[in-house]
Amino acid sequence: MHMQNHPVDRQRHFVGLYLLSLLVFLPALLNRQNHVAAVVTAINSEATGTNEQQTTAQLTQQQQLPAQAEQKPSEQQPKQQQQNTNNTKPNIIIILIDDMGFNDVSFHGSNQILTPNIDALAYNGIILNRHYVPNLCTPSRATLLTGKYPIHTGMQHSVIINDQPWGLPLGERLLPEILRDAGYATNLIGKWHLGFWRKELTPTMRGFDHHFGYYSGYIDYYNHTMHMLDRNYSAGLDFRRDLSPWPEADGLYATDIFTQEAERVIYQHDAAVKPLFLLMSHLAVHTGNENNPMQAPEEEVEKFSHISDAKRRTYAGMVSRLDDSVGRVMRALSNKGMLNNSIVLLYSDNGAPTVGIHSNAGSNYPFRGQKESPWEGGLRSAGLIWSPLLQQQSYVSNQVVHAIDWLPTLASAACITLPPKLQLDGVDLWRVLSENDTPQPRRLIHVLDESVGYSAYTRGVLKYVNGTSFNGLYDDWLGELPASEEDPTTQYYVQQVLSSEVHHILGNEALSIEQVESLRAQATHRCPDNTEDYTQDVYRCEPLREPCFFDIEKDPCERYNLAKLYPLQVQLLAQEVEQFRQGAVESAQRSFSDPRCDPALHGGVWQWWDETSAAEGQWGVRLSNALLTTTAFNVVAIAWRGLQVEF
Repeated sequence: MHMQNHPVDRQRHFVGLYLLSLLVFLPALLNRQNHVAAVVTAINSEATGTNEQQTTAQLTQQQQLPAQAEQKPSEQQPKQQQQNTNNTKPNIIIILIDDMGFNDVSFHGSNQILTPNIDALAYNGIILNRHYVPNLCTPSRATLLTGKYPIHTGMQHSVIINDQPWGLPLGERLLPEILRDAGYATNLIGKWHLGFWRKELTPTMRGFDHHFGYYSGYIDYYNHTMHMLDRNYSAGLDFRRDLSPWPEADGLYATDIFTQEAERVIYQHDAAVKPLFLLMSHLAVHTGNENNPMQAPEEEVEKFSHISDAKRRTYAGMVSRLDDSVGRVMRALSNKGMLNNSIVLLYSDNGAPTVGIHSNAGSNYPFRGQKESPWEGGLRSAGLIWSPLLQQQSYVSNQVVHAIDWLPTLASAACITLPPKLQLDGVDLWRVLSENDTPQPRRLIHVLDESVGYSAYTRGVLKYVNGTSFNGLYDDWLGELPASEEDPTTQYYVQQVLSSEVHHILGNEALSIEQVESLRAQATHRCPDNTEDYTQDVYRCEPLREPCFFDIEKDPCERYNLAKLYPLQVQLLAQEVEQFRQGAVESAQRSFSDPRCDPALHGGVWQWWDETSAAEGQWGVRLSNALLTTTAFNVVAIAWRGLQVEF
């Protein structure tokens, strides 16, 4: 596979300066070798010292499974009838979407991007109208798999960058481990983003029998490389089948190849022997590499000529392909006869980044803020759950649900008893959701990030916000969609839902046109009319100066700051946040760069690097000359960029 050239090749006219600079910097680097060796040794010692016994036990228990033989779903004869099975535990399928906006599925009322398959799944199941998640990728995924807040797993500070030596601590027991011990076949397709600098941190060492996908926060949609353009590393392939690099997928659109793999896993699964756990963790609709962030098949983008903004138009194509994927996965489950005993959960890991870093033009409107903010736009996620095991279906739930709840809720649905020593933050909501019971009030710490200096917390309908991210740059109401850019087929929206692949599969003839329209209206959010001007000083929210306080039920758009009117309530909420702060564990984040990660040292592939050592070298950790050269290039590149800025 053709790999992207090293940055030096892109700057040939500076080669003389590079070589001259290396002569200057290299002796200094060699004189510092003992210091660098000590740093690297400390990294390894810290990671291995506290987890050695657990790692040994995990490696003994979790052996790498051989890759299953490739077989296209179309080459198989799917079973149309329901399978007779002695296994009573439900199959669990989680479709996790990356960075999709709350306003980017049409069951929440938007007419710009229609998602008939996702909507049919929602209308036949339960729309989770108040579904909350951490506001960033890594903390959100850690929360799903542990049932704990990021502050209780050490994952509360930002996301894992590829060259940072940290990950989800090995002491945490994960959802796939619990399900595998209960007899499930466990599969992860797509994104991991919970650490890979040590092999023991990777998915097949953490409870997944099978992984097909990538370790990073994002990759290119077609060549599946990850390139850190702000570092002097080579671009590297980040695509694997289990532990082995998988370049065979080169040129295939990521959403499609993940869908094909999901179909293969489903068709080859024997539900009579084991229940299936499938976590389908999409790349979509996260951006790709920064030099080509927005990628979708041309035929998908062409469907959205009514959208004037080119970036938003490509985003719509990405969402559309995702909607098709949902239809294909549900079709495979149906053909295999597994739907009569399955639970399907679909949601976005956090709000969309409308603007700014890794922005994809997604919309969280009418909510305030976006991804990596303390506002509803970053924390409230589009979500749904479907299952024939639910006693009540086709309704909109206003029960507050958080990603911490899915581990205990799904375990309850599977009749798995969880040991108290797990000390989960989440609660079992299976009965409440299944029976459409009266919503229960919750206390949720949405974000508590001491490194940035902001927090968000709710008790019942009261929300407390103290501080914000990016100096408040993304604190406004972003992503409002032009009314003139509705899909031209909007007038046939309900018919599209009722004629969709998913609705044909589920076959709920009782779902009427009137019911679809009613459910959609209940799930559509608008800022309540209020004659009071929220720009008045008494309502102004300046979280970098002082905490803000909202009634999130009456004011879901967070326009009216009530802190000046109810100062005692603010004090009480601040005290409760302080209790959470006192109970937080030390962050697992290691925010420095470790140059041993460079794909150039690993055959052009991103992989674990904690034991990286080439031929005997001068350094105490036996780093190769290639590593020394890479480090020197990094220093020189930084110096040269500084010169460019200065001159």
